[in-house]
Parts: sequence; structure tokens; C-alpha cells
Amino acid sequence: MKEFSHVTNFPGYMHRVRDTLQNKGKVGQRVLDMPAGSGKFGDSLKALGFDMTYGDINQERPEFVYTDMEKPLPFADNSFDWVICMEGIEHVLHPAKLVEELCRVIAPGGRVIITTPNVHNFYCRLMFLFTGVLFLFEPENTQHPKGKMVDRGHISPMHYPTLCYFFEEFGLTPEMVTGDKYKRKVLFPLYAILALINRFKLWRYQAREPNVLAYQHMSDNDFLMSRSLIGVWQKPI
Repeated sequence: MKEFSHVTNFPGYMHRVRDTLQNKGKVGQRVLDMPAGSGKFGDSLKALGFDMTYGDINQERPEFVYTDMEKPLPFADNSFDWVICMEGIEHVLHPAKLVEELCRVIAPGGRVIITTPNVHNFYCRLMFLFTGVLFLFEPENTQHPKGKMVDRGHISPMHYPTLCYFFEEFGLTPEMVTGDKYKRKVLFPLYAILALINRFKLWRYQAREPNVLAYQHMSDNDFLMSRSLIGVWQKPI
């Protein structure tokens, strides 16, 4: 069994999230990065002037706060202006419980950013059509802990409408959804056909339910093509 792992590079979703904080954030704001991994992403925000808290279950660095995403977070209510959870929610057994905790520790007016493998992208849809398995959620990408403290792997695929429902349950509203790098560009001709069908279906749904913002978000090209889904939710003031 592998223990808890993290990326060692600076992938596209990290660049997108950092750009979001540069555009919408302010120097000195309190930011929770969880899971913090190696701390590389948090360091990049710290260099921009943000007040960083690194939360993770690993003991990579002494300043890390021990944070188990399967349990209540060790932070007071309204502690942060930003909470960033990149490629973490798909690893937990009860994602709604995690969302509840993220919403608890975010301050009024603050934002939560989630990135997670994008099960809506066209490549994932094709893979599921032909194999019955979602891309990045194959059985070899999961493992049962059997009582040990290890990474479960990708066990909870997150659909955008489901995430919106969870956040609405705890009082946050969707502000933006986008993605990172495009997946399997060689399939663009086929994607173009799927995009037309997808937009037609979404148009019909939106005509019946014009107030459902998720339909508008789900027609974004980055949303439909990217490897990772990147969503931003805001807590009312």
C-alpha cells in the first residue's frame, strides 16, 4: 500500500488557481491550502503576500498543521478568506462532510476553490461509454486502507451539479467554473460533434429551468475539455 502522495511539479490547475487569487485576492488575506502536499503551491502564494496556513495529513514540513480531511478540521469558524482544496475531495469517503467543514471555516465574503478530476470532459464520457469506468477512477487508482493510514486514491468522482448542491446546502453560491489543460486534443473532431449535442441538451434544460446557473457553467469549453474541474464558491457577507 502506498502512503499519502502529492505532485512534485506545478501543474495547470495550480497555475489557474494562483491566477484566480492574484486577480480576486488581496495581500494579507488568510489562505488555507489543504491538502498542502509538498507546500510548493502555498509557497507561491506566500511570495505574493498572502497569509498562508498549510494543512495536510503528511509531515512534510514542520509548519504543516495536521489536517485529516475525513474528520472535523482543526480550525475555528470563519478563519480564512480563501480555502483551497486541490485534488483532495475525490480522495475522501464522505465528500459532503468535507464541504461542510470548508464552508464552516471560510469567513463571510470568502471563497472556496475546489479542483478535482473532471468527470464531465468529453474524453471521460467516451471512456465511460466504452468501458463503464470513469477516467482516473479506474479500480487500480483506488485502494482500501484496511485500518492503515494510507491514501484511498480516487474513490469519489465529483459531478459539478453535485458539488453545487453540497455548497448550497451550507450557504455558498457558485461564482465560477473552469478547467486546466485540455485532455486528448487528438480527438477534437469527435469532441466537436459531442459539443453540439451537449449544447443542444443544455439549451433545452436551461429553457425549462432558466435559473439553474449550473447549466450556463457547464457549457464552457474549458469545462468540457479539461483534465481538472476548477470551481469557486463564495460565502455571503
